[in-house]
Amino acid sequence: MKKAPVALALAAVVACLSAAPAFAQSQLTVVNFGGANGNAQKKAYVEPFEKSTGTKVIGVEYNGEQAKIKAMVESRKVSWDLVEVESPDAARGCDEGLFEKIDWSKVGNKADFQPAAVQDCAVGIFVWSTVMAYNGDKLKDGPHTWADFWNTRKFAGKRGLRKGARYNLEFALMADGVKSADVYKVLGTPAGAERAFKKMTELKPSIQWWEAGAQPPQFLVAGDVVMTTAYNGRIDAAQREGKNLKISWTGGIYDLDYWVIPKGAPNKDLAMKFITEASKPEAQAEYAKLISYGPTNNKALGKLDAKTLALLPTSPANSGDALKFNITFWADQGEELEKRFAAWAAQ
Repeated sequence: MKKAPVALALAAVVACLSAAPAFAQSQLTVVNFGGANGNAQKKAYVEPFEKSTGTKVIGVEYNGEQAKIKAMVESRKVSWDLVEVESPDAARGCDEGLFEKIDWSKVGNKADFQPAAVQDCAVGIFVWSTVMAYNGDKLKDGPHTWADFWNTRKFAGKRGLRKGARYNLEFALMADGVKSADVYKVLGTPAGAERAFKKMTELKPSIQWWEAGAQPPQFLVAGDVVMTTAYNGRIDAAQREGKNLKISWTGGIYDLDYWVIPKGAPNKDLAMKFITEASKPEAQAEYAKLISYGPTNNKALGKLDAKTLALLPTSPANSGDALKFNITFWADQGEELEKRFAAWAAQ
């Protein structure tokens, strides 16, 4: 009988050792852009996943630094399991072999998703849009078109624009009368690029640049700008805080953010499970209620009320004149246009 405590102690040690691998698998590092989006993900995806699986999710915020992922993968010291990336980085990282292939048989039926959400090594999380925004307390009747945005005689004051060529050159062409459907066809020609930069020069004296998504609503509330381009979710977040900011959806440019699993991620299977849970209609509908970004799983739309649907980039009323951000175009011509933009902005 005296040996029983020893035996029990040994059994306890063995049990602990055998449980160690399982414990190691019960932690998942998920990386996103933080802010209102990060908060919505936590409530819609992270907390339910932790509750249903017993997994501890470690949240990390970053600013989209693809170089960090590349360094981890190339050094074979990957500490991130799942990362939210923007579409150009999803495409480039996939081409460079930085991400694991996606097992779509686990995620769901491809036909249920927005076509752009289905990639070989990335899964679309949500649809977001860069739109015109203004302060309803300071401007009763805001811009309805990009021509209005450029009209500094009718709407005196500064304009907020994201610093860079992307989006701005497209908006400039629409302001110059190019239909959204023809923007990339025109921008892809030397004459079209020249036309876009000429239009940008018209507005240059009135531009206040922004580089972080939190800045446009701050500029509007402070009265630093009379109108600005902005991520629709950032304006939505400000509205939920009681700010009277308004969106004009005409000619907005929409895009998707994606989940990717870095090649060699320590918890690849658990990351796939997280993606699967976060891609279900119920989870995506909950996310859309928390921030006005459109679901990539189309079945989520049937779980949303009319008020919520009306705020999404994917609603018919908001997407009628929208332009899909062209990843291929910017992959092919982006470097040259960004260099030209940097030189133009510095003049």
